Amino acid sequence: MNARGAFRELYGYEPAGIWSAPGRVNLIGEHTDYNEGYVFPLAIDRRAGVAAAPRQDGVLRLATTAPGSAAAEIKVAELVPGRLAGWSRYVAGVHWAFGVRGIDVPGMDILLDSDVPVGAGLSSSAAVECAAALAVNDLAGAGLPAEDLVLLCQQAENDFAGAPTGILDQSASLLSQAGHALFLDCRSRESRLVPLDLAGEGMSLLVIDTKVGHAHDSGGYAERRRDCERAAETLGVASLRELTLPDLVLAAPRLERKAYQRARHVVSENARVLTVVAHLEAGRPIRGLGQVLSSSHESLRDDFEVSSPELDLAVETTVAAGAAGARMTGGGFGGSALALVNAAEAGQISAAVKRSFERAGYADPEVFAVEPGAGARSGD
Repeated sequence: MNARGAFRELYGYEPAGIWSAPGRVNLIGEHTDYNEGYVFPLAIDRRAGVAAAPRQDGVLRLATTAPGSAAAEIKVAELVPGRLAGWSRYVAGVHWAFGVRGIDVPGMDILLDSDVPVGAGLSSSAAVECAAALAVNDLAGAGLPAEDLVLLCQQAENDFAGAPTGILDQSASLLSQAGHALFLDCRSRESRLVPLDLAGEGMSLLVIDTKVGHAHDSGGYAERRRDCERAAETLGVASLRELTLPDLVLAAPRLERKAYQRARHVVSENARVLTVVAHLEAGRPIRGLGQVLSSSHESLRDDFEVSSPELDLAVETTVAAGAAGARMTGGGFGGSALALVNAAEAGQISAAVKRSFERAGYADPEVFAVEPGAGARSGD
């Protein structure tokens, strides 16, 4: 990334600092976060960086190195939901969320430079929010801890950008450490780091970006959230987190088919997260997680109905080519799949995916390996 140089070229002076935050993949635990459940993401080694400096006139100027993306300028005092669109609303939303908390935030010049793929299900928006939050937190002297910044960034995404997400993405970006995945209880917000030594076991995580864009502010994501809320209300529980699979089977007659399927995914996915965490903390081989990942994809495809033909093909092809297991990752309706593979076989599995997409007439996917990366930080 070259946020510093781009800032200097655009604004004509040196930024006060550089702050960056990673994208993420979710190893297991999809659509459980807004149901107060469990998730198990990891930060990846692709990051969004911002160069920033305060202004004295209360104006917020936003620009990005992304080709074809327009700059934005607005007074901080005029920030309200709906005033900005596109990438800039994620940065401006962070400014707004600080203000909602009664924190006096100055105007700023901000330059965004990111290599987290947009629309790939790798949480590019949360990476942008978290990098911006670190910058504003420092430049405004707010001194908020990372756990508070998680909630602030979620509020920016929910209420300013209009995407009804949980805390998974922001938690992964702000709280992760290299070489670990993050086990997060989304009800209590308690978390702990779990070692994930892929290289030490000769394993690799392949991301298959299908190039089918997705967005959390799309109607499908919000509809699934409403489905879950209605199921919980019908069953008289605060959230689907409170249910076990036997509970759900007994309650099935009280739910319409779709509501039952949505709830079955959430409840079974929570169980899968706990299985994966226990497996790793017991020191068992990472490859043994493959079947759990594949079961998660089946549930997301059949019960939650958020997969796509491209995601299904990516999963089927990688498993047929030798992956231990694979699943879609992220909110769905496009985006990326994640495959757990032997590192020595990553090249041939990647080639198999590209061939299968070409035969199907789909866009050429981007396939790349990710390592459990560091969380958000200041400095180049």
